[in-house]
Amino acid sequence: MSFTKNLGKFEDDMRTLREKRTEPGWSFCDYFMVQEELAFVFEMLQQFEDALVQYDELDALFSQYVVNFGAGDGANWLTFFCQPVKSWNGLILRKPIDMEKRELIQRQEATLLDLRSYLFSRQCTLLLFLQRPWEVAQRALELLHNCVQELKLLEVSVPPGALDCWVFLSCLEVLQRIEGCCDRAQIDSNIAHTVGLWSYATEKLKSLGYLCGLVSEKGPNSEDLNRIVDLLAGLGAERPETANTAQSPYKKLKEALSSVEAFEKHYLELSHAAIEMHTSIGRTRSARLVGKDLAEFYMRKKSPQKAEIYLQGALKNYLAEGWALPITHTRKQLAECQKHLGQTENYLQTSSLLASDHHLTEEERKHFCQEILSFASRQTDSPGHKIVLPLHCFAQLRDLHFTPSNAVVHVGGVLSVEITMCSQMPIPVYVEQIAINVHFSIEKNNYRKTAEWLTKHKTSNGIINFPVETSPFPASQNNLPALELYEMFERSPSDNSLNTTGIICKNVHMLLRRQESSASLETPSGVALEDGAHVLKCSGVTLEPGANRITFRTQAKEPGTYTLRQLRASVGPVWFVLPHLSPRVQYDVYSQEPQLHVEPLADSLLAGIPQKVKFTVTTGHYTVKNGDSLQLSNAEAMLILCHAENRAVIYSNTREKASDVSLRVQSSDKVTSISLPAAPAYHMIEFELEVLSLPSAPVTGGDSSTLGVTEPHRKHKDTQKAGYCMATTDHKVSIDCPWSIYSTVIALTFSVPFRTTHSLLSAGTRKYIQVCVQNLSELDFQLSDGNLVDTGSSGDLQLVPLNTKTPQHIYSKQSVFFVWELKWTREPPPSLRCQFSVGFSPASEGRLSIPLKPYTYEFQVENFFTLYSVRAEILPPSGTEHCRTGSLCSLEVSITRLSDLLEVDKDEALTESDDYFSTKLMYEVVDNSSNWAVCGKSSGVISMPVAAQATHRVHMEVMPLFAGYLPLPDVRLFKYLPHHSAHSSQLDADSWIENDSLSVDKHVDEQLDSGSIKSRGSVHSASSSEHKGLPMPRLQALPPGQVFNSSTGMQILVIPSKDDHVLEVSVT
Repeated sequence: MSFTKNLGKFEDDMRTLREKRTEPGWSFCDYFMVQEELAFVFEMLQQFEDALVQYDELDALFSQYVVNFGAGDGANWLTFFCQPVKSWNGLILRKPIDMEKRELIQRQEATLLDLRSYLFSRQCTLLLFLQRPWEVAQRALELLHNCVQELKLLEVSVPPGALDCWVFLSCLEVLQRIEGCCDRAQIDSNIAHTVGLWSYATEKLKSLGYLCGLVSEKGPNSEDLNRIVDLLAGLGAERPETANTAQSPYKKLKEALSSVEAFEKHYLELSHAAIEMHTSIGRTRSARLVGKDLAEFYMRKKSPQKAEIYLQGALKNYLAEGWALPITHTRKQLAECQKHLGQTENYLQTSSLLASDHHLTEEERKHFCQEILSFASRQTDSPGHKIVLPLHCFAQLRDLHFTPSNAVVHVGGVLSVEITMCSQMPIPVYVEQIAINVHFSIEKNNYRKTAEWLTKHKTSNGIINFPVETSPFPASQNNLPALELYEMFERSPSDNSLNTTGIICKNVHMLLRRQESSASLETPSGVALEDGAHVLKCSGVTLEPGANRITFRTQAKEPGTYTLRQLRASVGPVWFVLPHLSPRVQYDVYSQEPQLHVEPLADSLLAGIPQKVKFTVTTGHYTVKNGDSLQLSNAEAMLILCHAENRAVIYSNTREKASDVSLRVQSSDKVTSISLPAAPAYHMIEFELEVLSLPSAPVTGGDSSTLGVTEPHRKHKDTQKAGYCMATTDHKVSIDCPWSIYSTVIALTFSVPFRTTHSLLSAGTRKYIQVCVQNLSELDFQLSDGNLVDTGSSGDLQLVPLNTKTPQHIYSKQSVFFVWELKWTREPPPSLRCQFSVGFSPASEGRLSIPLKPYTYEFQVENFFTLYSVRAEILPPSGTEHCRTGSLCSLEVSITRLSDLLEVDKDEALTESDDYFSTKLMYEVVDNSSNWAVCGKSSGVISMPVAAQATHRVHMEVMPLFAGYLPLPDVRLFKYLPHHSAHSSQLDADSWIENDSLSVDKHVDEQLDSGSIKSRGSVHSASSSEHKGLPMPRLQALPPGQVFNSSTGMQILVIPSKDDHVLEVSVT
């Protein structure tokens, strides 16, 4: 207990003494002795860790005072350690305690090196007791670097070379001390801890050699010898503990400084050992750095062949990792080495790289550029082999511009290629020739590549940009990850004040990892010059520093694809070559056949009015001569209009207007001749002509009619449902061209602007024909002189127009109606053939140069005479004034024959009795609007006499379902045709009507054409004429023109019942 108590009291006294360090008169040496006594106590107790802590605290305390001194806050006692260094015998690690240096510290006479040497020797002893020899090496390297900095901070006077001697001896002392307590296997496996000391020792020995003249050609001079003597004197006498050691640090240093040969031996031994150690543990950068120093040594020794391999290795490493300044410095050394070795090509390549290196001064760059020019001028008189160098170190290709811009030219045409080269040289350089090697190829389908195809598949601006090489580093350097930098702060644990701050890179292991390659990154180019028949050349060019524009011109001779492969510039025998142009650069040469292209100027050609058509003649390789003409065969329904003055424009292949000349057009009955103006090859002749598609008698069809068409395009039903489209007509024209023995057939499609329909209207026995003209085009037209004639030339029939005689304006997508009344004096014919014609012209244009033929439409009307009149009447129940909902009302249907026997009545339904003819009709009452409920039979068959004013009445009961003004139910009439069978006379007519399988057309209004009404007797199939073995009758719908329903449109008032709670009113 008493020991612990006394030890604690001692520690308290020591802390009290340390806390007084800010007071005047406080001495670090006295405090050092006090705390070292505590360390001795722990060491005697074999508490080596605690003892080491005491020395570490003293080390940290002293280092902090030195740092503060450098910042201007110095303690008085530090002046004892600022005295000049007079002894530099290195660390002493073979004694447990260096009593000599301890006494100097105790007497306050120790220098900085003495204090550091003693302090580290004690730390080393304790670390070895703790079996931590590798920490000794780590601490030793830190100590040596720190001592160098501390001497500078304290401004201690140190003789030149003294500090190098002290570091060299200390490194070897630490290494030998570690070797003395470890076996060889341990040392080999822990090279990473000791290789730093080997490198440091090598560096300091190199500094001593340069300082003492041991590396120069002539050896050390008298001044160098005096310096060697002074340095050896500062070492003092060798210590007794190493006197018997053959390879002690003292003996090695003394021997190395004794002669040039000895220095070279020891320096090479240390350098090779350091390189081998760095390489074995994967520290390639450090090995290259030592090798670079070794190369510098060999250059001093006039052995460039030995220096080259180390310089190449260092340059390879710097290029792989992108160290710009080391690359420049190493290249300068390598250039000197190559010059001494006579490696002309390598030297010129390195010189060109240095001449373009902006890290050098302007004078240095000019020097290396002049080296290239001097070599080129010397070889001009005695030409020898060509020296090929890469172009990027001389100049860079920035962009390329084609003229014409699409890089397409015809045979015989001129192509211009303008390149922009950025010279890397610091002075203007005269280039004898700049050439581009061109590879010619003919593709398999090259004959299909016309000018139009090539223009669509080539770039429009004609400018191709090349990537700019911003640095001499390989592409792998650009793939390195981004720096991950983070701020670092260290604060005091007591008052949280900021002590230190800095930046930490967290992915340094990714950035500094090895990037080796099997071959050197900078070797002789080995680029071969391509020879070929196609070369673009430009001679006598002076490249100024910066951007230069060079223009090549060539005349196309053979069609095909030309690829620009290699760019080269010659300065005497030195050729700077860019082996491949990337991206790929091509231009095409084509040979085009003459072509004729005809297209309308508008979106669609309209029939009936003059329309402009554009003719384009592409001459190709053919030269149009005076007298050449186009011979057009005239189509029957299409005219080519000839005007007094037609113009033709001649364009070059690049759409530049060459001339504007008159065009002569001559037309006969069968041929139209167009005289072409003279034009050179690969030009275009453009002119416009007017064509007119003549109206002709159209083919009657459905509910619309078109102009006469030779090849009508039938539209799909779905298209007609969505909206009507203009009918089209194709006119084919055969054209004979002067450059071909074959005729060219073109087809012009005309659209009919109108759609015409007709309908038959009835008012009792009076008949009217209505014609509807619908404008489907986007133009407005003026209609005039609408006329309808009977082409059957029936003199007893008159068509009385009910139309205005003034011209009518028909707008786009609008319709105009024309109406005529039919009048006849005798029995009308069963059918009527009509032709409608109307004059038309565009409303927006003035007077036309030629008269236009009218638009015609032919149609046929059958069975238009009224045979029957149907009248329906609903009577309210007896005793009431109006019909009521839910009450039965009487429906009376009157069917009246309006004429005697006519030709249209003679069919199967007609029967002859003694006095008159009769026919069977079927009536049917239908209410499609569901306003009435028909009670009882809604249909029946009647025998109708074929005599004027013969009337048949049918009575039935109906019930109104809604209140209001209700339209009357529909009454339909059908012809009742008997079945041709032996059993037909035995069957009652009513049994036929009640049969479900009666063949009747219920939707006759939807199936019949409202304008062209024909017999439908053949429409009904006889396949359903029998049902269950019984003969079935047939029904034939009467055409709408033969039946007039006078009740159509009539309404009757229906009032609601009195007991109805809900009033329902039907309004129609």
